[in-house]
Amino acid sequence: MQQNGSSASNASNGSNGSNGRQALSFSPLPAATTTRVRRFIQERRTLPLPRVMVVFSAAGDTEKPGDAAMSSSDSAAEEDFRKPASPAPSFALSKKPLRSSLNTPEQEFPEVISLNVGGTYFTTRLSTLRRYEDTMLAAMFSGRHYIPRDADGRYFIDRDGTYFADILNFLREGELPHRDRVRAVHREAQYYALGPLLDSLEDTQPLTGEKVRQAFLDLMPYYRDNLERIVEIAKLRAMQKKARFAKLKICVYKEEMPITPYERPLFNSLRFERSDSEAKLFEHHCEVDVSFGPWEAVADVYDLLHCIVSDLDERGITAEQQCIGVCDKHLINHYYCKRPIYEFKITWW
Repeated sequence: MQQNGSSASNASNGSNGSNGRQALSFSPLPAATTTRVRRFIQERRTLPLPRVMVVFSAAGDTEKPGDAAMSSSDSAAEEDFRKPASPAPSFALSKKPLRSSLNTPEQEFPEVISLNVGGTYFTTRLSTLRRYEDTMLAAMFSGRHYIPRDADGRYFIDRDGTYFADILNFLREGELPHRDRVRAVHREAQYYALGPLLDSLEDTQPLTGEKVRQAFLDLMPYYRDNLERIVEIAKLRAMQKKARFAKLKICVYKEEMPITPYERPLFNSLRFERSDSEAKLFEHHCEVDVSFGPWEAVADVYDLLHCIVSDLDERGITAEQQCIGVCDKHLINHYYCKRPIYEFKITWW
C-alpha cells in the first residue's frame, strides 16, 4: 500500500516537475452530439457566416474506421458550407417549358377563309393567302398572330378592299390588273409586301413609262422645287384677287444659249462654242415667274410641258398652258433671248 501511494505521488511530482502543468486531453464526443453539429452546419450553410471549422479529436488516439467515415461526411458538409449560397433560377432548369408558357398557342385556321377587308367580303383558300412567303398575308395567317373577327366571324383586315380582288387574282393565277388600276394595285401590293406582284407590275405600263419619265426629270434637279413654286404663286394670286383661277408666266427652253431670228435650232440640242467671257454676256433671267431649262436630251419642250401638267393633275390641280410669245430681251449686238414663254392657268374650283 505504501509503495503504491509513494509511487503514485512520485509520478505526480515527477510530471509536475518536468512540465510545470498537467497535459489536457479531450475525450471523443458522443455520436448524438456529432450528428447535431453536422445538422447545424447543413441547416446554416446558406447564411453568410464566417468560415470556421471546429475539429474534435482525442489526444493520442488513432483514427478508427468509424471515425474515418464520420470525418469524410463532415468534409462533405464542410465543402458544401464553403460553396456560396446561389440557388439556380427555376427557369434555368428547363427553358422550353417557360417559352411555351409565355407564348400563346398557334392559331389554327380552316381551309376556307372568309375575309372582311374594309367592309368588302371575300372568300378564298388558306393556301392562296400563304402562296408566297415573306408577305404580310402569309405572316397574318401563319398562326403566330392574332387576327380580329367581325360580328359574323369573318377575319377582318382594316384596309380598303376596292383592289383586294386584284391581289387575290394574282395569288390564285398570277393575273395582273388592268392598266387603269396598275398604280392603285401597286400601292396595295406595297402594303401587303407582295414582292412577286410588285416586280410584275413594275415591268408594265404605266410604271415602266414612269421610270423613263423620271430619268428625264433627273436631268433637272430643280424640277420639284419649281413645281412647288408654281403651286404657291398660283394660290397666293388667287387669294389676293379673290379669283377662281390664277395665271403665271413660265419659261421653258431646251437650248443653253440664246438664238436670233436668223438662227434656227436644227438639232435636238443647239450649242454655241463661246468663251467664258462671251458666255457671261448672254446670261440673264427672263421676266417670268418660273423658268425651266436648259437640258440635254431627246425629250423636247413639249415633253416637259406635259410633265408639268401631269404632275399638277396628280395633285388634284387643274392646269392649262399655251405659248404667248418669246422673250425679246436684247443681249448684245443682234442677239436676243428668244426663249419661249408659256402662260399657265391654274383653276382652283
